[in-house]
Amino acid sequence: MGKKITTLRDLIGAIKDKASQSKAAFISKPSSFSLHLAVLRATTHAPSSPPDDHHISSLLTLGDSSRATASSLIVIIMDRLHRTGDSTVALKCLLIIHQIIKRGPFILQDQLSIFPSTGGRNYLKLSAFRDGATASRFTISAWIRFYSRYIESLLYTSRILGYFLSSSSSCNTDEKISTFLNSDLIRDVDSLVQLIEETVKLPDSLLLDGNKLLYEVIGLLSSDYLSTVNELLIRLSEFKERLSCLSFGDSVELSFILKRLEGCKERLSVLFSVKKPSTELLWCSVSELSLKIDDLKVDFSKRKLITFEKSSESARFNNRVIKFGDSVQFSSGRYEMTNLPMIVEGRN
Repeated sequence: MGKKITTLRDLIGAIKDKASQSKAAFISKPSSFSLHLAVLRATTHAPSSPPDDHHISSLLTLGDSSRATASSLIVIIMDRLHRTGDSTVALKCLLIIHQIIKRGPFILQDQLSIFPSTGGRNYLKLSAFRDGATASRFTISAWIRFYSRYIESLLYTSRILGYFLSSSSSCNTDEKISTFLNSDLIRDVDSLVQLIEETVKLPDSLLLDGNKLLYEVIGLLSSDYLSTVNELLIRLSEFKERLSCLSFGDSVELSFILKRLEGCKERLSVLFSVKKPSTELLWCSVSELSLKIDDLKVDFSKRKLITFEKSSESARFNNRVIKFGDSVQFSSGRYEMTNLPMIVEGRN
């Protein structure tokens, strides 16, 4: 604990933390007590700051052992998240989950990716979270609902990509991208744009009001955004090389996805006001690729029109042949050999 208690709420929070630790010591199995204690220490009720880095590091180290231990740790974190009605504790739990995605050991990330076994897009189950203890906590509840949806989208996108986005253990995909099918690339780009669409739903940043927990959230979102930009740049660059090979359907679908991305540009410039070379390059690539796809669609239309005209001319020619043939067609049995009269000519 070690933090100075200045308000009654801080005192109540400290008492709750002590009670939770005592309860964990009483009901936990000896093998899992250290896991419970690590989670409780990283998710205290103290609202003044995000989880201490050494507490997070200790938690990640505990998870870097057996699959059973990693699974138990994820279950304990989720149980802590789902049972609490306190906005501070919930936000710290979400921050820990985000840190696991970003810098956790592979085995812990793996267990997070398959939790729960039933799957689903709303498995964090915080869409109805409300902490009405104070006006500020009620406001922070909106951040928690947003943040949980964002993490769910981040996990969904990571499953599509096959690795955790922005993770320190992410593999280099530059060389592998060239082996992807067009449909796979479109699927990847769509999932990345979905994540950006979720990002721009961030609540009003004017409500931050010096809240260090929320600033920590913003920092992680900013890092994820840059990682998303880099992933998009790799795939859009590959699409530039494949434009001549895109089908009409693929070009239409990609064009629609790029329009969705461009629709997020203004909001992103407000949320992440510091310009980066990669983000500037992204918007240039989006504009350039969109124009090329529009030209491609015009080319498709012209080819379709030419094909249609040739087909119409061919059809008119066939009609003329059919009409000419109608006058000489015979019924199938009308002039069978058995019905023809036999003419025998006599020889002189």
